[in-house]
Amino acid sequence: MLTQIRRAIILSVLFAVFLGIAYPLVEVGLANAIFPTQARGSITPYGSTEIGQHWTGTRWFHGRPDVDNDEATGGTNLGPRSKVLLNNTKALVAFWHGQGVNPTQELVTTSGSEVDPDISQRSALVQIPMITRSTGIAPAKLRKLIVANTSGPQYGIFGDRIVNVLALNRGLAALEGK
Repeated sequence: MLTQIRRAIILSVLFAVFLGIAYPLVEVGLANAIFPTQARGSITPYGSTEIGQHWTGTRWFHGRPDVDNDEATGGTNLGPRSKVLLNNTKALVAFWHGQGVNPTQELVTTSGSEVDPDISQRSALVQIPMITRSTGIAPAKLRKLIVANTSGPQYGIFGDRIVNVLALNRGLAALEGK
């Protein structure tokens, strides 16, 4: 009986060492080898290229709206018949029209996670009149900046051409010399 207990303890310790130490180290090593950027993260002094930032003012490109200004992640759970959702969307449309922008759907609706760091190239392009008016940068320079920061579609076929808003705004700051 004592032999069986010892054997069970030894197996439990070996199992714990394997699952608690060896297996996670192998997983981290594989992740770093196969997906180095994602495994090491994307935090920079300016923010993360993987997490959407909340941009305010008319001199920056804006991403998709978030409901609670980055205090949490996740959707709002507001359905298509929600008066709150309708009023929020109308307010966003009015904001954009007030800035001389004819907004795309993604500029007035949140994403499922509310931390989407990218917008479509089209959503960036429609913001050019607002940015030009606020910064004085010529529309042609802004178009060139957007094109330079555009990637996708994923694997060449899936989805739209996208622009990372943080990278775009860092490029905009460089254009302004800030």
